[in-house]
Amino acid sequence: MSLRVNGGQERLTVPMGIVFAFGYAIAVVVAADRLMLWLESRGHVNWRRTGRKVLSASPSARLDSLFDDPSRSR
Repeated sequence: MSLRVNGGQERLTVPMGIVFAFGYAIAVVVAADRLMLWLESRGHVNWRRTGRKVLSASPSARLDSLFDDPSRSR
């Protein structure tokens, strides 16, 4: 009489668990990437865009001019 319950397949349990864990992790990362790309196409986030922002498009007002009292400048 043998003490092996699964017919000798208990040796495959640990490696297959590792394979399934890596497969699940890869699936989660790919799904998150696709979600972020979809959100980027809608304009909600910057995900995989390349290049730098155009600094000339940013506001050119100085910070201290925003807090000046308007009655002093006239």
